[in-house]
Parts: sequence; structure tokens; C-alpha cells
Amino acid sequence: MYTNNKLSKAVRLAIAFGAASATALTAQVAAADEQEAERVERIQVTGSRIPQSANVVTSSPITQVTSEEFEFAGTIRTEDLVSDLPQVFAGQAATTNNGANGTATISLRGLESKRTLTLINGRRMVGGSPSAGGGVPDLNQIPAQLIKNVELLTGGASATYGSDAIAGVVNFMMKDDFEGIQFDYQHSFYQHNNSNSSPAAQAVRNAGFELPDGNVRDGHSNMYNLIMGFNSDDGKGNVTMFGSYRRIKPVFQSDRDFSACALTGGSVNGFGCGGSGAAPDPRFSDFSTFDFITQGSEFAQYDGRLYNYGPVNYFQRPDERVALGAFGKYAFNNNVELYAELGYTHNSSRSQIAESGAFFVPVTLTCSNPLMSDQQFNALCGNRGLTRDDSVSAFVAKRNIEGGPRIDDREHNSHRAVLGIRGEINDQWTYDAYVNFAQVNYSQTYFNDFSKSRIARALDVVSDADGNAICRSVADGSDPTCVPYNLFTEGAINQAQIDYLTLPLFSRGTTGLTEFTGYVLGDLTDYGIKSPFAEYGVELLLGVSTRRDTLTFAPDRGYIDFEGAGQGGPSLPVAGSVSVDEVFSEAKIYLVEDAPFAESLVLDLGFRYSEYDTGKTTTTQKYALGWDITQDFKLRASYQIAARAANIRELFASQGAGLFQWNADPCGGETPQRSLADCQRTGVTADRYGSIPNSPANQYNQLTGGNPDLDPEESKTKSVGFVFRPSFIDGFDFSVDYFDIKVEKAISNIPPITAVNNCLDTGDERFCSLVQRAPVNQALWLDGGQVIATNVNIGFLQRTGIDVNSMYTMNLNDMGRLRFSLTGTYFQKYDNQPIAGGTLNECAGKWGGVCTEPVPKWQHNLRATWMTPWDVTISANWRHLGKVDNHPSRVANQENHSAENYLDLTVQWMVGEGTRLSVGVNNVLDNDPPYYSAALSANTDPGFWDSTGRYVFFGIQQRF
Repeated sequence: MYTNNKLSKAVRLAIAFGAASATALTAQVAAADEQEAERVERIQVTGSRIPQSANVVTSSPITQVTSEEFEFAGTIRTEDLVSDLPQVFAGQAATTNNGANGTATISLRGLESKRTLTLINGRRMVGGSPSAGGGVPDLNQIPAQLIKNVELLTGGASATYGSDAIAGVVNFMMKDDFEGIQFDYQHSFYQHNNSNSSPAAQAVRNAGFELPDGNVRDGHSNMYNLIMGFNSDDGKGNVTMFGSYRRIKPVFQSDRDFSACALTGGSVNGFGCGGSGAAPDPRFSDFSTFDFITQGSEFAQYDGRLYNYGPVNYFQRPDERVALGAFGKYAFNNNVELYAELGYTHNSSRSQIAESGAFFVPVTLTCSNPLMSDQQFNALCGNRGLTRDDSVSAFVAKRNIEGGPRIDDREHNSHRAVLGIRGEINDQWTYDAYVNFAQVNYSQTYFNDFSKSRIARALDVVSDADGNAICRSVADGSDPTCVPYNLFTEGAINQAQIDYLTLPLFSRGTTGLTEFTGYVLGDLTDYGIKSPFAEYGVELLLGVSTRRDTLTFAPDRGYIDFEGAGQGGPSLPVAGSVSVDEVFSEAKIYLVEDAPFAESLVLDLGFRYSEYDTGKTTTTQKYALGWDITQDFKLRASYQIAARAANIRELFASQGAGLFQWNADPCGGETPQRSLADCQRTGVTADRYGSIPNSPANQYNQLTGGNPDLDPEESKTKSVGFVFRPSFIDGFDFSVDYFDIKVEKAISNIPPITAVNNCLDTGDERFCSLVQRAPVNQALWLDGGQVIATNVNIGFLQRTGIDVNSMYTMNLNDMGRLRFSLTGTYFQKYDNQPIAGGTLNECAGKWGGVCTEPVPKWQHNLRATWMTPWDVTISANWRHLGKVDNHPSRVANQENHSAENYLDLTVQWMVGEGTRLSVGVNNVLDNDPPYYSAALSANTDPGFWDSTGRYVFFGIQQRF
């Protein structure tokens, strides 16, 4: 492997600049001279600490979590490794069910996953899925067992890494120099005690629904990992190979007392069980003059019954993953080292939600329908003066409980290959160049949905020559396969009807990444380019990069035509690519060294120019100053201007209809919330005012889609802080950093509720033009009614707060060592402004409504680990999530939630040579999550709170 007595100087720059050059760290340090080795060693020693190794020496705050921390947590999903950190908010997670795309993502500072850049060894990952919401990297592609550490650099980092790093960077550093053989096995499950005495359980009991068993154990998972590493005989190379298999079983919402029904109400009036107006009993209505349900072979007035759709939903999706790969490197001499990274992942995941059916499908019912009884004819037609030659327009609802729940099966097959060369040019310069190729092949099959057009045909029934009931489409030959759907008699549904109505849906797609990056890294000290007050001069990085991202998504006609009765809207095809050419430079300038009150004063600069084939250009900049006043105390500050170009879906996604949740249309119902004058601004006419039906499922139509004219987002990040590592307290360091991230021209849409409310309040045409009411009854949830919510550059986001990181290791002499680590974040501002100049949604310390996910002002992780002298390590972790108050935009009478505190315990025992046993329990006290009505999922936010109970795991590791 290449070495040189000058190269170690570049290590300091490589670490500061990021992991693009950090892979050469071990080789470069080997030949450092004594003074330089002292400096590098200081970085290396810090680099072994938990959780913020590089944090105490860099000008920008970095949080680092090592593999040891992951092993204590017992996690088998890569997203779980970092999701408990205070800086991280969940994106797509295993607990995401309705709306899941089968991937796993994270969101730094709650700025969404699309603004968080995820790297492997400092190199970009491909978009995880071509489906909606899937254009960001999928953490399922990262082999958890091979992770050495994870570095989180929050705040703008586009000058260093390019687009998508507005919120920051999550860099997974892998073990690429393993020697030997290691096998790991772990089994885990959830255990929860249902008290069945909570207000939520009482609501289930009052509704007559079934409560779960008092003690449940579910969500079982098994993981098998194998790592093999070999060094070459001459010591110049290494190959590390890995294989992994995991299988995770589901958890159902029916197995937790707080999610056994869809809650309504709140803490003041008490909870009730709600549900869907599309129930197992057939329902016929025009939402004006009649509303019937089928009982026996007669029509009865609809009595308000709702279907409890919650129990069959997954709380945790089942998952199966196979991962294979290898890392290799070989140094021919000091000038040439080749390296490669190969990876393959197959991931399969299923979502399951309540049954499909007819969800108020508009149909024309003939009064001569032979399946109707005389009583039904009179109720629907005769009593209204209609004859058997007439017909009636109606909306029909019937839940397909006979056919089973809807299942969304998604598979992702990802391939990744990196090939690079690096080495020494001369005593002052090194180089690194690589090509990075990755692709994901995606397939989706959606089972047990119904066809809307087939429902209409199956309800249009006539008599044949023998008096048998047949579909009109059979009689006229337009659809000879049609089977009449008998919703007029209880128990008349049979398999032939279900088979005809059931419509499987399919989609396929790919995402791709091709990237070439090359740079040179030099120390200009020997050229005399340095400050007169410092021993070391300017260290300079110059680089170029070209990248092309591609995405294709090809749904079938059923998806495109919105044929699935149980779909939220059409899934439209997307095809596009974005290419970018970039030049970038960074410099580390030693201004002062070894002076009074300035052991070191270092300026870090960065600049990147990006030119996209969409015609857009961006420039990003970084300015960071690190001032080591003494060896004990450091001040640091940074200012960064970052940019994020629109991704392929934001640019090229076809426009199509979808659904959004809303308690009620303010202009709907018999007694509208808003006045006639206000409602007229949204298109309501005087004659319809007071008679516009509200959606029984609280779902309304919206039009979403891409915009090829989007400008890049812009952000400014400021950070200032200090590091205290007193020499008189061995093994202690403490840092505090203030951050302020502002994102302007944020790519988003105007939320439909915001558009309607702003139109009602102001009459501003910017908003009123987005509200399109149905031509017949002016509802926003029936055909023809919608709110336009396509992508625009309109939003403003801001996150300000304080990060606290600390580490302390105590030597207990004969009793071993005791180590404490603290990571905490306090949010001062967590602001979202959907429309620049509009209402500012202040969400720090709030939850719900316009704030969606909970945002405690303070949260922390405090871990204490005792490394005993008896080959046993005991670790306890206290996770604190501060209180959150109900946001005023949320449903009235919802309660505020006090802080949640979780205790995790782990014991590791080295049984013998190379054998380690681990057993642990996370959420030892089995805390119930806060729950509430109209929540994100399962009456709570399962991606934020521990929602499934105790997580129990047992593992064994054997090294040879």
C-alpha cells in the first residue's frame, strides 16, 4: 500500500473534507513522522470514541456512532441504527404500512429524506425505488453487519458532497479490511402487555369490537450474517466478503389495544371507535334523498354504522432480505492502489390494509334489476314515482370482506459497483478517482383490489330469455365474462363474483446512477504557501465530477386509469434523467499554530459549481473556522450556502388525482363552518350551500404531479459552538453547537387544506384557482371535485437549535471501566411555511395538524456502559423524548402528551475464544405510545415512538 512521509499531512484534510479520501487513512498514517503522527494519532484516538469521534477536532459538528453502539441496540434494520438519534426523524420505516413503498429512509432535522444525502464510504447511493416517494436511497441496500461507523454531518454540506445535502449527510463507513471469518445470528421479537383498561381499549369495548390478548409476542425476526476477510501474502491487499439473510414477520394492529380500532374524539369527550362508511353491509345512497343498507333482502335506512378497518392492517410489515457483496483493494506501489466495492441486495416487503370493495362507486341502477326485491324496488323507485323502465343514479359502497385484505407486494433488486484508483503523485500530492455505478430493479404486485368499471357492469343487471339475472354487458356482448354482483341480498356474494371483480395491479421500474469523480489532494507547505504564524500551510483539494441519475416507472393500465377501487388515485408513468457536471475545490488553511491563546486557528473553505442538463446551475460555498484556544478548549463556527436540484419525480412525474385526509369541508354539511360569502369564493353556489355532502371516509381529492420548470432549492446554514476536553479530566469531552438551517424556494405543493382555507379567508386568486368543486353537488371528494396541489418553488423551512454531545470514560481499576455518552438536541425553531409570506407553522414542541409528526423541543440519548474485568459488558441507554403539545390546527379536544422515557438494557458475554453472546431488551418498561385520533398510522406515530412494546433480542457471534 502506498505510503510517504508527506502524505500523512493530507489525512487532516481528508477527514475534514469527508470520507471521499478517508479510505486511505490507515495507509497514510503508517509512515508519518513523529510530529505529524502525534497530530494524526490524536484524530485516530478521537475517531474510536462513541458517539462523536471526529466531533471534537473538526470545524463542523459531526456525530459519529460506531458498530459497538449498534450491537448494544440489537437492531437488524439499518434504519434503526440511526433513527433513535435526536437529529434524525423517520422517513419510510418498517412501521409504515398504508403508503409504504418498501424502502427505508431517514430525514435529518425533519427536513425530509430528499434533503438528506446518504453515502457509503463517502460515495453516493442510487435512488431506492422508482415508485412514489422512492427517489431517495434505500437503507436496505446497506449491509448492517459490515458497518464500522456512521457519521452524521447535519446542516448544509453541498459544497463537499453536492446536491441533496441541504439537511446534511449520513455517511456509512464500512469494514473494508476485515481478516478472518465471522458468523452472527440473532433472533428478536416484540413482547407487549395489553392492559385493555386504557381509554382506547374502553372505546373498543364500547363499540363491541374484539380486544387483543393481554400478553402478546410477535414480530419475530431472524438474521444470519457471514463475513470473510483475507489479506494478501505480501500485505498489500485485502478482500472482505459478506453475505446476509434476514426475515421479519408482521405485527398486526389488532394485537395492540390502542390500535384495535380507528379512534375518534379526544381527551375531553373521550375516545370512540370510528371507521369507514364502506362497511360489509351494502349501502346505496345519493347523499341527498336516500341512504339505504341491505338487510336480508330489503332496504333499511342507513344507521351510521362504520367499518373498523384497523385490525387487519400491519403495524410492522413483513420483510425478507438477501445481501451479498465484497470490498477489495490492492496497492501495487506508492503510486497505484486499486480498490473496488460490489454489492447486491434483494429485498421483498409486503403492506397489508383493510379489504377493498365498492367505495361509493357512482353507478346507474335500473329499476328493473331482477336482483331487487319488491320492497327494494319500492324504496328506491316506486315510492319516488319511478317505474321499472326508469333508472336511478346512486353511489354504492360494499366492503369486500369475502375476498380478504389488500396486499401490496414490492420487490427491489439493487446492484452496486465502485471501481477506483488512488495513490501518490509526488511528495506533496495524492489523487483519487472512481466510477460509481448502481441500479435498482423494481416490481410491484397489488392483490385483492376491485375494478371500478367491473363493479359498474356487475351492478347493471337485466333478465335473460329464461328470466335469469345477467349483466347487461353479457346480453350485448361487450363483456361476456361479467358476473352480476348481488348486493341486494345478504350472504349472496360467492367466489365467482369476487373473481370477476378482483383486479390485480402491476408496476415495474428502475432507478440508475452513473458517477465519475476524481480529485487531487495536496499540501502546499513546501511551496511556501502558508501563514507566517503557522508551521503548516494550505492544503488544497481540486476535483471534478459528472453524474447521471435515471428513473423509469411503468404502471399497468389499471394503475394509470385509476381502475383500482381501493387506490387513492392513479399511478402514472414517469421516465426521465438528470445529468450534472461539477467542479469543486476545498482548502484547509492553517492561520496560526502554537501561539498564546491559539494552539491552532484553521480556516476551511469549500466551493462547488454544478451545471445541470435541465438548464439550471448552482454554486455552493462553505466557510468554517476552528480555533483551538488551548488543548482543552476549542471554538468553531461555519457558514454554508447549499442547493438542492429537483429530482426526477419532482420534475417529470405525471399529474394525476390522489386523496388527502380532512376532517370536513368547511363548506360542507347541513350547517357549514363558514359563511355563504366565504364559501362562494371556493365555488359554492347559493342553492347548494348547506347541502354539500362531506366525505364519510374523511378523504378528499387532490391533483398532484411534477413541474419541469422547478428551480433548485437554496439554503443557508450557520453553526457556532465549542468543544471542552479538559486535560485534567482524563477521558472526558463535551461539545455544544448552535445550528440554524434556512431553506428557501423549497420544492413542495400548496397543501390542499391550506389552499382552501386561504381562499376562504382572503379570496386570493392564487389559492381560489386551486379549488375545483364537482359540477353536480360541489363536493371536493366526488368525481369532478378536487384541489390542485402540483409541485412549485414556494416553501420556506427553518430549523434552529442546539446539539449537545459528551463522552466520559472512568477507570475503575480492578472493576474495569465505566463509560458515559450523551447526545441531545434542543429545537428552538421547527418552522414550516408552505407559502412564502403566508402562515408560518411553528412546530417546535408541537404535534399534529400542519405539524404532522411530533417535534419535542428536547430529546436525548444517554448511555452508560460498564466493561467489567470478567469478559462481561453491561450497557444501559436512556432515551428521552420531550413533551409535545397539541397544535391548534389539529382536531379540537386532543390532549397534550408528556415526555416519553425509554430504558434499554444489553449484556454481552465473551464465552470463550472468539465467541460472544448478547441478550438485550429495548423499551424495558413496555411503554404504551401516545395515541390519538386521525393519527399518522395505528392511532399513533410508530416511526417516532416505540409502539410495539418491548424489543427482546438474543444473538451469538463466532469469530475464527
